[in-house]
Amino acid sequence: MSISEFLAPESVSMGIAAHDKAELMAAMLKLVAGRPQITDMSVVERDVQAREQAMSTGVGKGLALPHAKTQGVSETVAALAVLAKPVPFDAVDGLPVQIVFLVLGIPEAKSQHVKILSRVSRLMNQEAVRRRMLAAKNDDELFAALEDAENHLLDE
Repeated sequence: MSISEFLAPESVSMGIAAHDKAELMAAMLKLVAGRPQITDMSVVERDVQAREQAMSTGVGKGLALPHAKTQGVSETVAALAVLAKPVPFDAVDGLPVQIVFLVLGIPEAKSQHVKILSRVSRLMNQEAVRRRMLAAKNDDELFAALEDAENHLLDE
């Protein structure tokens, strides 16, 4: 299982502009809005907001990992973005975020959801991976950086 299998070209974005956490969350949700796995966008929005209100998903080192288990999707779907400028996000380390993964899963797939979140965390804990993503010049380079990092991780 790889993170990239849950992404689509239209849900990977380099250089998103957002001024605050609310704008950023709206931009991330917009990246998945047209995906066929989205069955009810209002339910997705509600569940992502509820999860974020329960506890910030700013996990540190400039990474946010908003996620939710929701009935608004038919199967797991994800989005990846690098922001034009870091945005305050109430992260655990107090730093603003610049790399964001959104992960939406069905409630019945708890194990898969946890594995995906764990895999993202493991990849993003590597400074070289974060640097390569931040240096990407376009969406394709960003996606390639993720795929290369995952392939390297699988080789370990």
